[in-house]
Amino acid sequence: MKKQLISSRQFTIIVILYTAGTGVLIIPASIALEVQQDAWIVAIIGTLLSLLLIKLFIMLSNKMAELSLVEVTEKFLGKFIGKVVSIGFVLLTLLSSGELLYFIGNFLQTEVMPETPPVVFSILFCCIILFAAYQGIEVFARTLEILFPAFLLLFIIFLFFVSPQIEIKHVQPVFEVSLQPFIYSIIHFMGLFSFPLIVLLMIFPSVINNLQSGKKGFYIGTLVGGFIITVFIALSILVLGVTNTTIRTFPSYTLAQKISVGKFLQRIEIIMAFMWMVTIFVRAFMYYYASLIGISQILKLKDHRPLILPLGMISIALSQIVHANIIHSDKYNQQTWPLAIAVFSIFLPIILLLIAMFKRSKNKKKIDPAMNDGETPPNASS
Repeated sequence: MKKQLISSRQFTIIVILYTAGTGVLIIPASIALEVQQDAWIVAIIGTLLSLLLIKLFIMLSNKMAELSLVEVTEKFLGKFIGKVVSIGFVLLTLLSSGELLYFIGNFLQTEVMPETPPVVFSILFCCIILFAAYQGIEVFARTLEILFPAFLLLFIIFLFFVSPQIEIKHVQPVFEVSLQPFIYSIIHFMGLFSFPLIVLLMIFPSVINNLQSGKKGFYIGTLVGGFIITVFIALSILVLGVTNTTIRTFPSYTLAQKISVGKFLQRIEIIMAFMWMVTIFVRAFMYYYASLIGISQILKLKDHRPLILPLGMISIALSQIVHANIIHSDKYNQQTWPLAIAVFSIFLPIILLLIAMFKRSKNKKKIDPAMNDGETPPNASS
């Protein structure tokens, strides 16, 4: 297949919407449950710490040239171990794509169309993802350039209409929670927010046309995405209060339901639904696309498109069995997911960097003696 490239601006948009992802609706309740009114502080600290993680990813990308994460893993760890690790990574991303389809079905059935089975929404949304995967990453990035301004406009409108209902007393007192749950909440936040950014190494830097600008875009996109989630967390607590935020499955959507201007502008929570659908589409696509490209590279296929439909069917099937209910989903995202994704987002890049440094040092030692053997002694006659 012809190689597709995206601009650094398009990559920045992908990072912004990808980091917002499921967090726009789900993170406020889970973080507020752990640290109460200090949840917005956790989001700020977690976003800033995520920049260190991006630095780690960029250091690894400098060793990758035009390779994806799966390809560089096999290169540094060897064919057997590299393939085993890559298969684990692909299975995790494929499972995650199915989980996001579960979220979509659960949300739309709970909040919009309660009489429609969730699998219907999963199938319809998966069809959009499959079509995007068939068109390729370049078309996907161009589509986001169209959706992103609409997302920003709706975000500003949302802030404007919700702000009058803010009550500062809901975030007081500050720093009331103890240190242990505070640290745990930061890890939990990063597990949902920035740890999954490792998936973007399947396209970064291999499909970026300007690597230096792409690196800046990685940082900028993470900061902007963190700002968006922090705003939603803060508004959920400031408007709904801690109790209402923690007991709601989708507090941000409940927040949108409170918008009321006079008696003519009410029930415009569809704004929130659209914003979330855009962000979860980006994350679901990237999980699916990473699985698709990863499997094709493991199998050494020249064209990944024959795998699109089979993997799509697997994702739909996973969406129906990945979680028994929303309680199981919450426990998985709080306990299992941060540990699983940390293996690939922290330990794997560090191991790959150490191996790369060791190989570089070893090659340098081999070259230096060879150069010394070939040198002419300083006092030798010509």
